[in-house]
Parts: sequence; structure tokens; C-alpha cells
Amino acid sequence: MRKLRILVLLHEDFLVPAGAEDLSPKEFARIKTEYDVVSTLTAMGHDVHQLGVSEDLRPIRAAVQRRRPHIVFNLLEEFQDEAVFDQNIVSYLELLRVPYTGCNPRALVLARDKALSKKLLTYHRIRVPRFFVVRRGRAVRRRSWVRFPLIVKSLLEEASAGIAKASLVRNDEALTERVAFVHERLETDAIVEEFIEGREIYVGVLGNQRLQVLPPQELLIEKSEAGEPLIATEKVKHDLRYQQERGVVIKRARLSEALAKRIERTSKRIFRTLQLGGYARIDFRVDEGDNFYCLEANPNPEIARGEEMAEAAGAAGISYEQLLQRIVTLGIRGAASR
Repeated sequence: MRKLRILVLLHEDFLVPAGAEDLSPKEFARIKTEYDVVSTLTAMGHDVHQLGVSEDLRPIRAAVQRRRPHIVFNLLEEFQDEAVFDQNIVSYLELLRVPYTGCNPRALVLARDKALSKKLLTYHRIRVPRFFVVRRGRAVRRRSWVRFPLIVKSLLEEASAGIAKASLVRNDEALTERVAFVHERLETDAIVEEFIEGREIYVGVLGNQRLQVLPPQELLIEKSEAGEPLIATEKVKHDLRYQQERGVVIKRARLSEALAKRIERTSKRIFRTLQLGGYARIDFRVDEGDNFYCLEANPNPEIARGEEMAEAAGAAGISYEQLLQRIVTLGIRGAASR
């Protein structure tokens, strides 16, 4: 394996310190992804350098000029405290003519806006939940084509930000209250979708032109109450204590062969429709009739050991080291084809 100079780009608050293994579990959890990527690439023999940034582009340019990396491993999810600026960082890397891992800026724009991406998928006859958008400063006017129960989310935020049990609403009063919460607390527009009762399935995809769909994973809450709807809330996704108390696990999904093939084909179509690249995770809901709906596409998803993408790769016989190397190789090849 060729030794590469890899510049790992991350938020300055998540720089991996020396002796990170000795941090408390809570402190370590904050930097787990960064630690897993940096330590694994280093152990693989690559020349790895971390660069923490938050508000200034100049350190990126200086590091690229000084270290002349073969590739930037992009772990930056926001810039200047704005999640939507992640696409601008990738655009800047393109201007610097340096290869990078993960999705291109065009795909980040398309996937970030949940309404825009759903419109594109609908045009290509890919099933999504019926929805409407409530812009900030506008009154809630429920559309006639959507039916309760509904789920209210941020139009732009990712990682289940702001999603709680209260996000599932069953009447107009609750709908108005939850939209106001999104507008005021998250400071974004709100998207309101029909809630699809059923299973939550995550599908990882690797590739640029030639795509590999990884074995589907399923979100399970093993200690849920009878009749409790399955919602991937912020606590379900990120609260370690809550996960342990409720038995939150991600397991390989047991799907019929026919359903698995349909989801595989559709995942590739979604990846190409949204012009994704490198690696991504597609989130679906599957109802009791095996009808499946795309909830969203996640470019540059969580890549830590034990998370959905790594577990799916493992189920396909791809080790964590091989997964990171594949992502690096795809980034270099993607730059060569642009």
C-alpha cells in the first residue's frame, strides 16, 4: 500500500490530543470519529496531520501549501458555526486543486435541503413521504394532501437535531407548536412530513461512478413500550445513557430477497439522482406492506467504528481499515475525473 500524506480537516474543538485513550468516556465520545480516523490512518502507515479550523480559511490554504497532501480527509461538518457552509469548504478545496474525501459541493447542496432533494426524487418516481415546508416568519397552513400523524423537522439540520417524541404531531395545535419550536430553537425553516409507521432502514453506498451498496442496517429500540412509534430522535442517535436504558441498537436488517434487491436498486438511483460521491447513507422507512420511502440522503455520514456505515461495511466483509482506504482512494479518483 502506498504511503500517502493525508491532511485530516476537522473542527478545532475536535482535535485529537495525545493520550486520547485516557480521556473519560464522555470526553472521548466527543472526538470518537476523529480519533478513529486519525489513529487508524496513522496505524496503516500514512503520514497523517490534523488541521482544526472554525472561522478562518487561511490555515487550510497554508497547510495545503506547506504539507502538499495527496488528499484531504474531510471531517468538517460546519464552518463559522453554520452547518450549510460545509459545501463552501469543499468548494474551496476544489479551488485549491487538492483531492478530498466524500461528497462534492453540488451534492451537499442538493442533499442538505430536504425539500429540494425530495422534489428531485419525486420527479424520478422514487417514493418519499408527502410533505410541505413552513418558512420562518410564516403561519402554519396545513396542506390538504398530507394526513396526520405528521412529523416536524428542521429543513436543513442533520443528525436528528431537534427531533424528539414531541416532533410527532396528531392535530393542528400540536403542529403549530412544533413548527414554532423549529423556527425559534433551531432557527431554520421547518419541513412537515407524513409519518410512515414501520421499520427504519439505513443503506450505505460507496463509489463514484461504479457503486457498491452495503448490507442494509435497521434501527431497533428493544425496550420500547407497546404501541410506541419508532422515531430516530436526537436522544436515540446521540445520548449514550438513553441508548443503554432503552436498548437502542443497529443491526443488520432482515429483509426478503425481493425487498432487498428493490432497496439496493433504489439506493443507487438516489445516489446518482442527487449526484453524491465517495460515500453516503440513504435512510428509508418500510411499512407493513413492504412499501419503502426515502426519508433523506446523508452525504459524508458518521464514519466512526461501530456506527452504521462501518457496521454495514463489516457485514460486506470490508474491515474498518479497508473502508477508510476505499474512501481515500475514491477521493483521489474523483479528483482525477473532475
